[in-house]
Amino acid sequence: MRGVIKVTKGILILLGTILSVTAMVLATVIYFSIQWMFNTWSNLTMDELVYHLTAPLEGTNEDMIREYLNICVAPAVLVLIVAVILFLSWHNKKRYYVLMAGGIIVSFVLSTKVIQGAWNELDAGGYVEAKGEYSTFIDVNYADPAEVVLQFPEKKRNLIYIFLESMETTFADKENGGGFERNVIPELTSLAQENEDFSGENSNLNGGHSLAGTTWTMGALFGQTSGLPLSISIEKNSMDTQDSFFSGVVTLGDILENAGYEQTLMIGSDATFGGRRLYFQEHGDYNIIDYEYALDTEMIPEDYLVWWGYEDQKLFEFAKESLLEMAGHEEPFNLTLLTVDTHFEDGYICGLCGDSYKNDQYANVMACSSRQINEFVSWIQRQSFYENTTIVLVGDHLTMDSNFCEDVDKDYDRKVYTAYINSAVNVEIDKERSYTTFDFFPTTLAALGIEIEGERLGLGTNLFSSKQTLTERFGIEVEQSEITRKSELLESLADLDENNQELLIRIGKAPEAKVTAEEYNSETGSISVKAAEFENISNGVSEVILSVWTEGDQSDLQYIEMEMQEDGSYYAGVNILDFGYKLGEYYIEAYVTDGVGEKYMVGQTIGIVS
Repeated sequence: MRGVIKVTKGILILLGTILSVTAMVLATVIYFSIQWMFNTWSNLTMDELVYHLTAPLEGTNEDMIREYLNICVAPAVLVLIVAVILFLSWHNKKRYYVLMAGGIIVSFVLSTKVIQGAWNELDAGGYVEAKGEYSTFIDVNYADPAEVVLQFPEKKRNLIYIFLESMETTFADKENGGGFERNVIPELTSLAQENEDFSGENSNLNGGHSLAGTTWTMGALFGQTSGLPLSISIEKNSMDTQDSFFSGVVTLGDILENAGYEQTLMIGSDATFGGRRLYFQEHGDYNIIDYEYALDTEMIPEDYLVWWGYEDQKLFEFAKESLLEMAGHEEPFNLTLLTVDTHFEDGYICGLCGDSYKNDQYANVMACSSRQINEFVSWIQRQSFYENTTIVLVGDHLTMDSNFCEDVDKDYDRKVYTAYINSAVNVEIDKERSYTTFDFFPTTLAALGIEIEGERLGLGTNLFSSKQTLTERFGIEVEQSEITRKSELLESLADLDENNQELLIRIGKAPEAKVTAEEYNSETGSISVKAAEFENISNGVSEVILSVWTEGDQSDLQYIEMEMQEDGSYYAGVNILDFGYKLGEYYIEAYVTDGVGEKYMVGQTIGIVS
């Protein structure tokens, strides 16, 4: 009996030791991870956190991963080593039990405290509550681009769209509407004031509000080109599988692709990170020139790696080469750039950066970016293609640098930088507009001279028009609150069911074929039906079946298998004998079974027997 008790006690001590050590290591990781998270991301939101926790790590900055390992994992390893040494040293001493119990209790209390602090800081409770509620705001106010008439000008204009990493109007001086005593972006300030930022007669810089779902880079890119927030369902995140990226949404890239534009996305990092490659290839079939492409094509040396890949100085050099090449083609072009040097924390100091702002690296990086962008725009304006080219300069989101804006007045309204250059149209009302980055979607198309029925796309409004934005109509607080809630429409667009025929048809991606019925042949007593020109059937056509009926309630429904012809079309004859020689209309639908067994209705027609 004593032996059993001794063995049981030994097992309990072993389990307690394992639990204690595990708790101490886990508490250490949690504590340092949360501290690192808030030190790394200023203004972190739950939307952004959830997105990155569910998105793949591929393409992440290696320096950031190393920093996390050094700051968060290394202390946990040290705690593990110390705990093991103490437990081994005190194996036969009473303090062993104190250490075991204390390790569990202290770890639990520490973890609970830091998690609670992070929960409150992120307003996770409000996020969960909002995500548990459905709002009709998006559903009611969404202007579906698939249903809006767009009229392109006879000569289509080129587009150069530059996402400026973390660029805010805040970085200008107070005299020009910024938040600082000294202007760290003087060139960008002049570009906005000399062109269009929708500030009306006011010389102060104006910009777009970045709402929930647009406060990090991928969210910003999506929001500005689709007019929708990048809200991801935790339960079913389409980014987990990487098969599609909001397949049901029609975006700026989709519209320009359908209009025959040659489109290129150029960035100095790995485009895979955050789903950027997937999004821009699925929506617009962009050519992707990123860090990996630059390595593969020897644009940069095989061992080259700075910051997130290659710096903006090279980005603008490569962009000039691409612009000259695309300008020589017949098609209009869309070159989209994303800068990277101004990424947090403190940005990247390149060979062009000076030291005008002593001991303030981020200010020097911002000033350098302002100069480089101004030089690039000036170069474009000297080219022959500029006359028919519109340039859009916009910040992607507010900066995430942990301390750069800590001295900015808390009441200052921080907005992303905005400038439309060489627009095809002028503003209809000369007053300061209140808008969000969703409004960039229709505004960019309008700047290309495209007439938009109703002046709205997505949740955005054409800022060149006199139509109210949703922000002006409802107020920024209401809009922000409603955007954070769930939307049935947004869920249907994000989690597209490939067998949802109605949605597939709406976005122009439904499997389809040309189904035709010839005139009734009295000699053969049949109607010849042909199915051809099959589209959007990725797994190939395995079988084609006709369903035919004459009664409104389909009580006489019959199925007829079609035969494949040498030219790839399918043929079948509808014998009216099988329908009792009935006169009138014969309703005919063609169904395809693809190579993996999925069945789709691809077309319909009507045969007449008289």
